[in-house]
Amino acid sequence: MMRFLQRLGKALMLPVATLPICGILMGIGYALSPNAMQGGAIEGALEIIGFFLIKAGGALIDNMAILFAIGVGVGMADDKDGTAGLAALASWLMITSLLNTNVVATIAPHMLPLNAEGVIDTTSTNYVAFSKVANPFIGILSGLIGGLSYNKFKNTKLPDFLSFFSGKRCVAIVAGVISVVVSAILLFVWPVVFGALVALGKGIASMDAVGAGLYAFFNRLLIPTGLHHALNNVFWFDTIGLGDLSAYWGSLVQGDTMANGTKITWSVGMYMSGFFPCMMFGVPAAAFAMYRSAKPEKRKVAMGILLSAAIASFVCGVTEPFEFAFMFLAPGLYVVYAALYGIFVAVTTIVGFRAGFSFSAGLTDLVFSSTLPAAKNTWMIIPLGVAAAIIFYVVFRFAITKFNLKTPGREDDDPDEVSDGALANNDYTAIAKAVLEGLGGASNVTTVDNCITRLRLEVKDSNLVNEKAIKAVSSGVIRPSKTSVQVIIGPKVQFVADEFKKLVK
Repeated sequence: MMRFLQRLGKALMLPVATLPICGILMGIGYALSPNAMQGGAIEGALEIIGFFLIKAGGALIDNMAILFAIGVGVGMADDKDGTAGLAALASWLMITSLLNTNVVATIAPHMLPLNAEGVIDTTSTNYVAFSKVANPFIGILSGLIGGLSYNKFKNTKLPDFLSFFSGKRCVAIVAGVISVVVSAILLFVWPVVFGALVALGKGIASMDAVGAGLYAFFNRLLIPTGLHHALNNVFWFDTIGLGDLSAYWGSLVQGDTMANGTKITWSVGMYMSGFFPCMMFGVPAAAFAMYRSAKPEKRKVAMGILLSAAIASFVCGVTEPFEFAFMFLAPGLYVVYAALYGIFVAVTTIVGFRAGFSFSAGLTDLVFSSTLPAAKNTWMIIPLGVAAAIIFYVVFRFAITKFNLKTPGREDDDPDEVSDGALANNDYTAIAKAVLEGLGGASNVTTVDNCITRLRLEVKDSNLVNEKAIKAVSSGVIRPSKTSVQVIIGPKVQFVADEFKKLVK
């Protein structure tokens, strides 16, 4: 089960990777066309161009659920074939059409009760549930149907008179049939699921700043499992009526009404803002604390891992290379790390700093999001960042030295057995060769894949895996199951994966 969930988390990175272009286009657009923020008249060539860019970015934000459906469909397919994406889209269209409020009102009128005037009560929980069925959660479900249908039926052979529909051509058909059955089940299950999500979201949202802090704390704790994506869908996208990310990039603020009729009752950006000081300043400071705490003879090795992780976090908001470098070496410290996020997100909510991201809380998204209507007090990133840097550094330095934690550079390995040359010189071929040797050679590798920061591999014999050798040229190794191996490389993992696939072939 865990392996399946981690694979889903990796598949979600495909549609998420389309979001940065939204941030760039809309950020530039609002900078060129400030009148568009208030819905004012658009005048002049620059404002016209800005308005054009805003609409271009909004085209993806407004259809995010469809991106999730197709992206997850392709991501879950064994060979990433586009047929799975087409099947996922077919599934999405069927489910959202069959669970449309008009259809539900016709086939199951008792599920959408009437008000005193004899018309559908649009305030009822069931009505709200079905009116929000076209959301990322259903998009992910459609993607799973498309991807898994592809894996199961891509080689299906039908009788001669149906041979035209054999193989990949039958995948979308099967996905469609499954979607009809799933829609019938969701007719009764979705209101219950939606009600539970609403209760969870409202429970945390009702806590205001404390709730935002709790969300951030659990967001970081779930990183190792990949389940943080599910939590993010509740707060960032319009699954239950919150949609913090959607509202922010939709140029909405508290008090506005979203396209689906939901009135925004929260301070837009509060579930994203606090990540900026942590990722831009806190993580680099914590990485520096690890470097200072490393054994003198291992500092060069630690630097090769920590410096690139710090840069990735500051510029792009990619924190996995840093987090996986110590979460399994010092799990207690990782819990403290997650708690620091919770504290800073709560504090940021209270002091009124508001920023948003389309990908993650790095410098790039901060710059492009600072011109949007929901952005507030962006100058406060400096004092908040300085505070985060000091606190993260002090806490990490104290905890590492006080409790002798085995963070990078403090392991008991023989330093002569560790080489950072490949990492330092971005020698992707050398890294790939070292990882392959550590896995027991090409004959021991059955599948090769990668997500945004990790090589995801399957091996035949787990006893042949030499973790020490792999760690010498990576940021860490994770063993989700007996035959699964994940190697933490960092943002440049695609280059290593390409070289690795060549070597395996």
